[in-house]
Amino acid sequence: MKKRWIGLVVVALVGAATAVYFLKPVAGPERDLTLVGDATRGDYVMRLAGCVACHTDAAAGGIELAGGAGLETAFGTFVPPNITSDPKAGIGTWTLEQFSDALSNGMGPQGHLYPAFPYENYALMSDQDVVDLYAALMKTQPSPAPAAESSVPFPFNVRLIMAGWKNLFFSPRRFEPEAGKDEVYNRGKYLAMGPAHCVACHTPRNALGALEWDRAFAGSPGGTGGKAPPLTREALVAEGYDVAMLAQTLKDGFTPGFDVLGGPMGEVIADSTSFWTDEDLNAVATYLMAE
Repeated sequence: MKKRWIGLVVVALVGAATAVYFLKPVAGPERDLTLVGDATRGDYVMRLAGCVACHTDAAAGGIELAGGAGLETAFGTFVPPNITSDPKAGIGTWTLEQFSDALSNGMGPQGHLYPAFPYENYALMSDQDVVDLYAALMKTQPSPAPAAESSVPFPFNVRLIMAGWKNLFFSPRRFEPEAGKDEVYNRGKYLAMGPAHCVACHTPRNALGALEWDRAFAGSPGGTGGKAPPLTREALVAEGYDVAMLAQTLKDGFTPGFDVLGGPMGEVIADSTSFWTDEDLNAVATYLMAE
């Protein structure tokens, strides 16, 4: 009987320790949110970060930023929400602190956010970019129409399980320039790994939907991350790209083989990269084509 009680106590202690580990908060460095936001610059950050492409259902004639088309994954269909300044359907009542927490730590007013929202990448963003983006979104035209509901089955609809996922796979940090590389390369790396989150789409994911960082830009065969080609230097060179051609493709969608990119990448070009400065297009191309 005594051994049985000891066994139960051990199991209880192990269970409690496991729960503490998997439910503990995951947060990155504190941000300086006293910075003054520039809404005009934030409009550009919005294009860098792909907000319009993801949060607008253009194919259905949806209002800009009022909710995107559903993203189908192995865990359910996630619908990008309304992020206009509407106080009910959108994020008009969010404080800068709440907005920053969502981008930096994957925590929204409703609880843990799913990594279908690429907060792993947005966490790398600079404090100024976050503050400027918030200023821009707060000045958008409010849309009172709520986005469609996501369709996520049990148990994935229990947001609390995301605490465990974060403790396993999420290590929020800020971008740090790579030593020995110039400003153009590091700007491109910041964009591709951070706000533009190229790595999120063009990298395979494991069975739990986490990015396989050791295979960054190796391409996604489908499934949770969707299907996307590799963006390694070797793959790009094989397709006929150099820095100038890759930058041009990101601007107008025309490939070295005289094709036009469509599908999700076509949307990204139409609503995001075609708005980038030539300097940023060149920076991303330089980073991806680097040896």
